[in-house]
Amino acid sequence: MNLQNEHELKLLLHQFLNLGEALLANGAEISRVEDTLTRLGLAYGAKRMNVFVITSSMIITMIFPDGYELTQTRRILSAGSSNFTKLEALNSLSRDCCSAPKPPKELEKALTALDATPPSRLRFYLGSVLAAGSFSIFFGGTLVDGLVAALFAFPLCFLQERLPALCSSRVIYNFLISLLIGLALCGCAALFPSLHIDKLIIGDIMLLIPGIAMTNAVRDILIGDTIAGIMRLVETLLWAGALACGFMIAIMLI
Repeated sequence: MNLQNEHELKLLLHQFLNLGEALLANGAEISRVEDTLTRLGLAYGAKRMNVFVITSSMIITMIFPDGYELTQTRRILSAGSSNFTKLEALNSLSRDCCSAPKPPKELEKALTALDATPPSRLRFYLGSVLAAGSFSIFFGGTLVDGLVAALFAFPLCFLQERLPALCSSRVIYNFLISLLIGLALCGCAALFPSLHIDKLIIGDIMLLIPGIAMTNAVRDILIGDTIAGIMRLVETLLWAGALACGFMIAIMLI
């Protein structure tokens, strides 16, 4: 595919940045993002691709056979979440573009359509309810503990949907959501002494622990993406610490 002018090249590279940001925002590893963008650039006619990605920044340089170079950078603010359905769709789109490159405008429309597709709220809520109740029972809670933990998964999911718009910091977001849910769980356990507060907290905190992000951080470090891996590992440890502090303060207050 021959792109005829500089405007099309800039638009193409801008869409590459959009795709890379979407991959990071939905849980892709650093190496996967770099590899995907490199393959895309080569498929669109670049002779060489220089791609540098960390959790907070992305730089792409395309070098074409005639010696023309084009570089764009992007500040990333949305990395850290996980949405495997959207991640699979983004991977499928990138593979389609590698085998049959789309014009920049079509790629932009495809990315916009994927971004506009909302996640299934029903699956989100039902999955959270099932996970919270199951973990509570798995770690030694009674059936009643599991039912209560599952019940409190509903307000937890609601807060997960609403709080990000109010909290730009993931640390503060994790602290607030753990504090609010912790206070509710401790208050319920105080009213009904037969409940085991530790099992209730275990069931609901498992919905918030950044396990996938932490696993990706360790993987990044092991395969050589040291800077990105350390940054993500520090972030996840701060997130986990904020969760622990929120629940600890809730227990101390009730």
